[in-house]
Amino acid sequence: MALRTLDSLGSLAGKRVIVRVDFNVPLKDGVITDDGRVRAALPTIDHLIGQGARVIACSHLGRPDGAPDPKYSLEPVAQRLSELLGKPVAFAGDTVGESAEQVVAALADGDVAVIENLRFNPGETAKDAGERRAFAEQLASLGDALVSDGFGVVHRKQASVYDLAELLPSAAGYLIEKEVEVLDRLTENPERPYAVVLGGSKVSDKLGVIEHLLPRADKILVGGGMLFTFLAALGHKVGKSLLEADQLETVKGYIATAQERGVELVLPVDAVMASGFAADADHVVAAADALEDTAFGAEGMGLDIGPKSAELFADAIRSSRTVFWNGPMGVFEMPAFAAGTRAVAQALTEVDGLSVVGGGDSAAAVRQLGFDDAAFGHISTGGGASLEFLEGKKLPGLEVLGWA
Repeated sequence: MALRTLDSLGSLAGKRVIVRVDFNVPLKDGVITDDGRVRAALPTIDHLIGQGARVIACSHLGRPDGAPDPKYSLEPVAQRLSELLGKPVAFAGDTVGESAEQVVAALADGDVAVIENLRFNPGETAKDAGERRAFAEQLASLGDALVSDGFGVVHRKQASVYDLAELLPSAAGYLIEKEVEVLDRLTENPERPYAVVLGGSKVSDKLGVIEHLLPRADKILVGGGMLFTFLAALGHKVGKSLLEADQLETVKGYIATAQERGVELVLPVDAVMASGFAADADHVVAAADALEDTAFGAEGMGLDIGPKSAELFADAIRSSRTVFWNGPMGVFEMPAFAAGTRAVAQALTEVDGLSVVGGGDSAAAVRQLGFDDAAFGHISTGGGASLEFLEGKKLPGLEVLGWA
């Protein structure tokens, strides 16, 4: 079945339209440090404003554990949305209480409001279906239709994502429509050569996607903290680098499967070894088979892929027609260990074909390192959702919108 899109809802002029967005943005001292997810929601919100709908944006932010917590308030996000839209955005200090009801009642055609953090209400994430449904029914009373556009949460069976979509006429917004279209291209007949670049800290976080994409990819490149489990599986010593010893046999299986299927498994040939986990730690480059042969010995800790690996990865990426990247190559937040991630990001901007940055830390990295979003084919807004989609899992927030 096809995804229900905005067109399926007909005219929304004068209608109260709840838009489930993903405004789970990073905040520091109440200031948004990366507004990428707010910007990603603008096409859908602008469209609804243009139709004369009364827009009620709702989202979660952080993990407030089902109770109000000022540090997780969406008020700064409402202010930023107002700046981006160039018009006032009303803010309700609760989710389904008196403030939300008053703010929604005061909306005129084309107006926009943001209600407070959905996770301030325990019903949003409740495991009990009845509790979830009760909260969804309260949310439904605020609107006439639902536009689901928070791709970062479609893998969660939560009240505003799943139950609300069953209670109101519902459809996907432009962001979810685009995400599904792009990620579907990565799993169904991708243009070849197809390279998958995986990083981040743990192999265990990527088990499903490795397994699902091994039969589909031409090249799989492994960096980040997870690379040390791969090197250890090949018999190399890795010092105090991140190592998941319980995944060694699984990784050996992946290495064997890649060989059997003719998939090029590209592993780093060198790494940046540091004296400790700190921005100012002493560090040197070591060959992948000699990581403990430095001044740090067995105390050394790998915090980035090395320059030869960065060049190797960049060449493999640039020679591909489809590239999916999820997970930084090193501790990019520390300048001394950001070179590998920067090299991969730069190579993605030079792909003659489709380049996809798979959300989460990868999206944060490209922005922190100064890359323009437009330099990539697509930057996903959902790290976990992107991975689960590529693992072939059923995502409740998409299934309820007709995707199968």
